[in-house]
Amino acid sequence: MGRALELAWRGWGRVAPNPLVGAVVVRNGAIVGEGWHAEFGERHAEPAALAMAGAAARGATLYVTLEPCNHTGKQPPCADALIAAGVARVVVAMPDPNPEAQGGALRLRAAGIPVEIGCRGEEAAVQNAIFLHRFTEPRRPFLALKLATTLDGRIADHGGRSRWISGGEAREYVHWLRAGFDAIGVGGHTARTDDASLTVRGPVEPRVAPQRVVFDRLAELPSTLALVKTAGQVPTTLVTTLSASLTRTEPLEAAGVRVIRAATLAVALQGLHEEGVGSILVEGGGRLAGRLLGEGLVDRYYWIQSPLWLGDSGIPAIAELPGTSLVEAERWQVVDRRALGQDTLLVVDREPCSPAS
Repeated sequence: MGRALELAWRGWGRVAPNPLVGAVVVRNGAIVGEGWHAEFGERHAEPAALAMAGAAARGATLYVTLEPCNHTGKQPPCADALIAAGVARVVVAMPDPNPEAQGGALRLRAAGIPVEIGCRGEEAAVQNAIFLHRFTEPRRPFLALKLATTLDGRIADHGGRSRWISGGEAREYVHWLRAGFDAIGVGGHTARTDDASLTVRGPVEPRVAPQRVVFDRLAELPSTLALVKTAGQVPTTLVTTLSASLTRTEPLEAAGVRVIRAATLAVALQGLHEEGVGSILVEGGGRLAGRLLGEGLVDRYYWIQSPLWLGDSGIPAIAELPGTSLVEAERWQVVDRRALGQDTLLVVDREPCSPAS
């Protein structure tokens, strides 16, 4: 199953809104076939693994990270493919929460094939957190917060300079990360200060490039920003308040920026969801991060910590976050930690990712 989970990641940025899925065929203790869902609308992981295994699939065990589908969509049912191949046993990490596709386990068992569900299911759920979110909290996008900070929790120096706190390996990871989200978001101050393109320039070319979202309560984006100038090429949305001045928003709309006015961040996220944004990666700044955390709107936090200090004059990574007591504080769940060159990545979820029941 570990190999199947590893293979599933190869679909990152290419299969959404479908889930990441990997599959491995094992016969007599040896891997004879493996596959993954590589492209939206194309062959699923199980048929890919069966094709590699060929005749060796008969009597073998298939390990797969998600319950085989039991419906005809862009591809035929994977459950039927497993039955036809003569697989003797199927081990599944987690059940499929999609009511249109689920039922593969029942179909296989009805054909006399034993199915075990739950092997490394929590890992599979963490991997497919964006996909699972569609069925657990369908009214707003899955929201991940990513911040690169110093050891003392600063995202920029006293002059607002943040390039580069993190090293090259960490920045490459961020571009890989961006490829799997529908949108990349920043606060208005960050957009004005960094004038970043917020595009993907890493090893994965996303099937659909993420759109850009700027959260700016006063709609103070100048038309000279690269974000605004390229709004005609890369979909760009401004999220602002109901009271934002028309004299500021109209020039932006004329440049191709879509404007969403909302009374709260929660309502704004619902508006983004209605426009087709199923996931968003927010990359700062500090006030936006604090507001999102304070309102319970962050599902996952990617923290890249770099080995330097900026001191009290540096800009805090998280601001305007209401205080709480140690007893009442939320304790988030660690789902990943690793080195990225000289930097350290910590990934935590607000709530435990659990496989669908």
